Amino acid sequence: MKKRIELEDTGMTFETAYDLEAMSRLARSWLEQIGEDPAREGLVGTPDRVARAWAFLTRGYQQSLEEVVGDAVFEAESSEMVVVKGIEFYSMCEHHLLPFFGQVHVGYIPDGKILGLSKFARLVDMYARRLQLQERLATQIADALVRVLAPQGVGIVVEGAHLCMMMRGVEKQHSTTVTSAMRGVFKEDLRTREEFLALQRPPS
Repeated sequence: MKKRIELEDTGMTFETAYDLEAMSRLARSWLEQIGEDPAREGLVGTPDRVARAWAFLTRGYQQSLEEVVGDAVFEAESSEMVVVKGIEFYSMCEHHLLPFFGQVHVGYIPDGKILGLSKFARLVDMYARRLQLQERLATQIADALVRVLAPQGVGIVVEGAHLCMMMRGVEKQHSTTVTSAMRGVFKEDLRTREEFLALQRPPS
C-alpha cells in the first residue's frame, strides 16, 4: 500500500510503497561498513534521508505506462513529424549505483493519434527513475510510444553524462554518451531519420 511522504528540504511530496524503515536500516549498515559512525551528529538523520531519497530516485518502478499516459492520447489527422527536444532526465547506473543524467530528444510521425506534450517528460521520468542502462532507456521510451500511439515511426536520442566515468575509472569529466532507438519509418527511411537527427544539431 502506498503512503505519501515528504522529500526533506524540498517541500515536495510523493507516494511510495517501499518499506522506508528497512531501507533506512540498510543505509545505516552501509555507513557502518565503510567505517562511519551513524550516531555522530552529522549522520544521525542520514539513513532516513537516504531511504526517502532512494524512494524518490527509483519511483519509476511503482509507475505504469497506463498511469503516466492517462487520458492524454488524442485523435488527430496530422501526419507531420513531431519533435520534443531537451527533456532533462536523471537516472542511476545499474552497474555502480552512480547517477547519470542528460537530455532525451523524441520524434514521432502520428498515424491518427497524438500524445499530450507534458506526457513525454513524464514518460521519460518513469523509465529514468529506475536502475538503468542508457541504451535500455532509449529502447524503453521508443517501445512505449509505439505501444501507446502506434505511430508511423518513432525516433529517440539520449545524451548522457555518467558519473561512473567522471568520478571513478577513467575520470573523464567532459565525456558524454549518445544512444538512439529508431522504430518504423525512422528506421526504414533514411530521409526521415536524417531529418530527425538534423533537428538535434544546434543551429550553425
